Amino acid sequence: QVQLVESGGGLVQAGGSLRLSCAASGRTFSKSAMGWFRQAPGKEREFVAAIRWSGGSTYYADSVKGRFTISRDNAKNTVYLQMNSLKPEDTAVYYCAADQRSYGSSRVPQNKYEYDYWGQGTQVTVSS
Repeated sequence: QVQLVESGGGLVQAGGSLRLSCAASGRTFSKSAMGWFRQAPGKEREFVAAIRWSGGSTYYADSVKGRFTISRDNAKNTVYLQMNSLKPEDTAVYYCAADQRSYGSSRVPQNKYEYDYWGQGTQVTVSS
């Protein structure tokens, strides 16, 4: 069982930056691929970024590539999402998620159905 708690959301002007954190409980964080997803009102939850269990590979949605950076600190059981050059269309609730089935493989899950554990989400609002 993994429990995830996001923090760092808030209100920011367009062009600004935020860093989201996701703290994980349990001893299996280092064996988990981690992902960030977001959901805007009336829209499906969409993939934002993911990092392999070993931290060696990362993937990003085209809409955030070059602006967002995912990273992890296994000593702190925490995954981060650094968001720069924010746009109003980045406004959403951001969720972190953990997948343990890809442990030992080179896969970096990008589909929300591949993730077993989810946090409660943190609101990010970007004003124009």
